[in-house]
Amino acid sequence: MPLLPRRRAALRYSSGPAGAARSPRNRPLPARVAAWLSRNRRLAAAMLLCAAAAIAVQQLTPAPLSTATALAAARDLPAGTAVTDADVVRVQVPPGMVADGFLRDDAAATGKQLAAPMRKGQLLSDAQLVGPGLLAGTPPGSAAVPLRMADASSIQLVSPGQLVNVVLTSANGFDQQGPSEVLASAVPVLWTSNKGGQSGQWLGTTETDGLIVVAATAEQASRLAGASTHGRLFFVLVGPP
Repeated sequence: MPLLPRRRAALRYSSGPAGAARSPRNRPLPARVAAWLSRNRRLAAAMLLCAAAAIAVQQLTPAPLSTATALAAARDLPAGTAVTDADVVRVQVPPGMVADGFLRDDAAATGKQLAAPMRKGQLLSDAQLVGPGLLAGTPPGSAAVPLRMADASSIQLVSPGQLVNVVLTSANGFDQQGPSEVLASAVPVLWTSNKGGQSGQWLGTTETDGLIVVAATAEQASRLAGASTHGRLFFVLVGPP
């Protein structure tokens, strides 16, 4: 009879762990994960597919490129335009597209005159404005020389980039006759006042009618400077030498 209580205690002691082993909360973690996966196979498969798709998209998406700010024409602009804030817009472009001389600030362009026409979206550089930038790429020692043509209407026939011979004649068209002299041969035209009567800040004059600007060597510039006081100046369009 005294053994019965001890046997019951032993049974109670042994039944505790067995019952706990059958409880889902007390199962080992791998067993619980396996049980959850067996009950939610479709959900698990969907989650794995989403994760794989996210990784693929991340691998295929290119890294963001760095950009630089530049100024571009907001519309088609003719040569001679005095640039205003409404004529240019700031654009973001790859840094490799912004070379030396390209303008990035509105203040650098506002009030300047275009030496050549621009298309909408074209980037603006100092070489396209009337000013020292017009000499970009010319040989060392070159000078930008303004010349007033005797026939102001003739400059409608010439545009920046064309080559001209500059000719001086002392004939007045009536009784005085004199030989013509070629002062400079095949000099490139940098700018023309084909919208005569507009002011030019760089030229420092309020009357640009009949003016052109050419790129000349130091020797040519010495002959061209003040040549209009010795006679009448004309140009002749020529091709590359």
